[in-house]
Amino acid sequence: MEITWLGHGTFQFRLPTGEVILMDPWTDGNPVYPKGYKIDRLDIMCITHGHFDHIHDAVPLAKQFSPQVVAIYETATWLESKGVKNTLPMNKGGAQQVGPVNVTMTHAVHSCGILDDGKIVYGGEASGYAMRLPDQRCFYFAGDTNVFSDMALIEQLYHPELAFLPIGDLFTMGPDEAALACRLLKARKVIPMHFGTFPPLVGRPDDLRQRIQGLDTEVWALEPGKPVEW
Repeated sequence: MEITWLGHGTFQFRLPTGEVILMDPWTDGNPVYPKGYKIDRLDIMCITHGHFDHIHDAVPLAKQFSPQVVAIYETATWLESKGVKNTLPMNKGGAQQVGPVNVTMTHAVHSCGILDDGKIVYGGEASGYAMRLPDQRCFYFAGDTNVFSDMALIEQLYHPELAFLPIGDLFTMGPDEAALACRLLKARKVIPMHFGTFPPLVGRPDDLRQRIQGLDTEVWALEPGKPVEW
């Protein structure tokens, strides 16, 4: 699978079969979105929660590419009200096959208000995803969250080999909490996200790396716009 970080909490995954998955689309106005980068295909969109920096471009991209759109029920209903087709609403603990990927919605400790015409509307709850590829490898995309003890259950249930964890602090967990998340999840590799976008998001990959010395987990820091293979 080809992984491209598009800045903040937005990622593009290109599967060996060609399908493209976009996580938490924020392209327009994202300060660290790679300059000149163009999304040329989109088959599946997964949204963890309704904050603007995770859902900002969901509607225009959905209308442009007509992907299958995965979100918690209330957020999916809001997207439908904005004209988005092909929504696949779900809730925590549930799983569904989305194209070639099996998607399970997991818990997250965060809020989920959607800014709509100057007002905050209810978007359900924030979530994460455990996603199993056709070759049976699993990765865990935490979304915005603090560490929570049930991450140990995510490890027991899904055995993710790769985890995407926020480390920026202030609006999500910082490096201290993320280090504990690494210990609970036992993933071989962790890709940090949701850091450096704005000055208050002070956590950095090196901070996390220092806190998990001796743990059999690699901190895999990516650069926006530069694809890597997993």
